[in-house]
Amino acid sequence: MAAPAAAPELGTAELGTAELGTEELGTEEVRVTTTVETATTTPVAIGAPRGGPDVPTLRKDGWWVEPAITATVLLAFVAYSTWAAFVGNNYYAGPDLHRDLISPFYSPCIANSCVPGSHAFGTLPFWNYSPALLILIFPLGFRLTCYYYRKAYYRSFWLSPPACAVSDAHRSYSGETRFPLILQNIHRYFFWILLLFNCVLTYDAIIAFRQPGYRIGISVGTVVLCANAAFLWLYSLSCHACRHFCGGQVRSFAKHPTRHKLWKFVTPLNAHHMRFAWISLFGVALCDLYVRLVASGTIHDPGFHF
Repeated sequence: MAAPAAAPELGTAELGTAELGTEELGTEEVRVTTTVETATTTPVAIGAPRGGPDVPTLRKDGWWVEPAITATVLLAFVAYSTWAAFVGNNYYAGPDLHRDLISPFYSPCIANSCVPGSHAFGTLPFWNYSPALLILIFPLGFRLTCYYYRKAYYRSFWLSPPACAVSDAHRSYSGETRFPLILQNIHRYFFWILLLFNCVLTYDAIIAFRQPGYRIGISVGTVVLCANAAFLWLYSLSCHACRHFCGGQVRSFAKHPTRHKLWKFVTPLNAHHMRFAWISLFGVALCDLYVRLVASGTIHDPGFHF
């Protein structure tokens, strides 16, 4: 009987190391050696001016839907908040309604025109215009320079670029090195100012449990103000500037255990920063709308007291 044929010897690399891949040939497993010497390159021809195709995009899906929705929502918020800021009334539901609810657009109410009971922190005697015009510039500045919102309105309004794998609408790119975009760097300072506003809105949420004439109670307005304050805290603490403050420029967390703990706390929040940005945006607008409807007598604020 003839002896079985010997298996062929496998080639090995003479220099360096190699990773071995395997492939099935019938019932036998054959190992193939890949070396640096046997590697090949694939030439790439770049024909377009900026390294892409000659058309704006090769995408066939509805890539334009997201920037269109983003632009619509942001414009709607800007329109509503502008109207709410200039209207200057129905921003406080006070003792005559057995409530103590104030709109976040008008808090802290420090203008000389503030209605009685709404100014817990004093007023500025020289300002007789809408109190919101003194307040909204700071939350607006924080959101306008926010890292996530930059991406949102760069894509939806400036088309820079409007979506992934879609060409930029501009021929040149200078980043945020020129006016006015260089002002985006003040975001970190708006962050600290907004923390003060969050403290004020938290105070407003606590005061909302007070029901003049009934002592302490809980109403839908109380829940709305508490939820608004909570979402604004989540939005602020998930901010990239906050995370950088906690753990940025630290070479060794072992030498900074407190900052390490803070960094570990805010990092999971940072992963959901976009979600908190949108929830808090809708939340602050709905909070103003609810207080406005209650203060104007359009709706009743249901609740109970102890």
